[in-house]
Amino acid sequence: MAKWEKKDTNKGELTFEIAQEEIKKGLDRAFNRVRRNLNVPGFRKGKVTRQIFNRMYGEESLYEDTLNLLLPGAYDAAVAETKIEPVDQPEISIEKMEKNEPWEIKATVTVKPEVELGQYKNLTVPKQDRRVLVKDVNAELDKLRNEQAELVLKEDGKAKKGDTVTIDYAGSIDGKPFEGGKADNYSLELGSGSFIPGFEDQLIGHKAGDEVEVKVTFPEDYHAKDVAGKDAVFKVKIHEVREKQLPKLDDEFAKDVDEDVDTLDELKKKIKEELTKQKNEAADAAVEDAAIEEATNNATIKEIPQAMIDKEIQDEMNQYLGNIQRQGINPKLYFQITGTTEDDLRKHFAENAEQHVRTNLVLDAIVDAENIKPSQEEIDKEIKNLADEYKMKEAQVRAALSNDILSHDIAIRDAIKVITDSAKEEAKKSSKKTEDDKKDSDK
Repeated sequence: MAKWEKKDTNKGELTFEIAQEEIKKGLDRAFNRVRRNLNVPGFRKGKVTRQIFNRMYGEESLYEDTLNLLLPGAYDAAVAETKIEPVDQPEISIEKMEKNEPWEIKATVTVKPEVELGQYKNLTVPKQDRRVLVKDVNAELDKLRNEQAELVLKEDGKAKKGDTVTIDYAGSIDGKPFEGGKADNYSLELGSGSFIPGFEDQLIGHKAGDEVEVKVTFPEDYHAKDVAGKDAVFKVKIHEVREKQLPKLDDEFAKDVDEDVDTLDELKKKIKEELTKQKNEAADAAVEDAAIEEATNNATIKEIPQAMIDKEIQDEMNQYLGNIQRQGINPKLYFQITGTTEDDLRKHFAENAEQHVRTNLVLDAIVDAENIKPSQEEIDKEIKNLADEYKMKEAQVRAALSNDILSHDIAIRDAIKVITDSAKEEAKKSSKKTEDDKKDSDK
């Protein structure tokens, strides 16, 4: 029989027993493990009898090993019986451990906090702008034209913003070269912002053949700490200057960039449809985020255990570093490249960890309140979708993810749907119309 007694907001004492029948089985297992390496005069190694062992060492010498074998299962059974949800490792104390009697155990346990839900349906969220304007379509056309642009050599012309220059450069700090400060035949688009602030601007107005001394100051937060905040001088040789030559915006251009269209008007229509889809997806995501945040803020949680926050931070770090490793960069190299440390990354994820935990607790509470219980059919469908998405066999997905994990993920999605489906978008009251409202006709 297990008993749970709450002692604090999220802490309590779980008391339970290990029955004599289980203890006897545990003692047998512990003895068989111990005697394997036991040398006793008159017996071959590992062959001493239980009776002789008990006489020489006492049965009590097996208690610690026996407890280690039995405690995990007994604790899990007590947790299941009392229906508590631990969020951290328990602090175990032995209350009673006597021969021929049940062993009594007390565990001080931190449990999942209680959530008092507030309003989570029919929430009001900021209205999202789902319109695609003429300027949006034109911007996408400009992007496509720039992608199709040719770089034409300027024989005598001076470099201007947007031109691409081919340069040699060699940098120094206090007259001494530094690592990474030298390159030959480097292609640089002026105005791209890919170099240190001020570097590209000082090449504007110069032409092929010019030698330019560029003076800059590295930003204080520059990733290479040995040069951060320092003044540097670059000797730059300009080999050539090329300017973009944009293609004419006509039907031929449209066919070049999209083989499924024949005219510029068709291309514009297709772009508008794609942008509309993107805007709606972004708007739906914004509504979802706003509604979840509102539902979370409306709920009351007295205190979140630090263990849950710490676990959230570690989980996010593991996921982030795991993604980096899948790109072929190990954590040590990542920290070296970025000039950061593991503690820096931990602090970064710590900023929002408590809010993430709070949100997850609220969503779990909504699952319970709405009695959301995914069916086996839904779980099977989720497995198929994951297998298709990651190009895996369904058996591999089943082996990697338990039904409980899949069921929980589906339930959380359903809880989010409960919140967002009833949310209402409402525009802020304003007496002024924007310029886009006044003059744009492409809605």
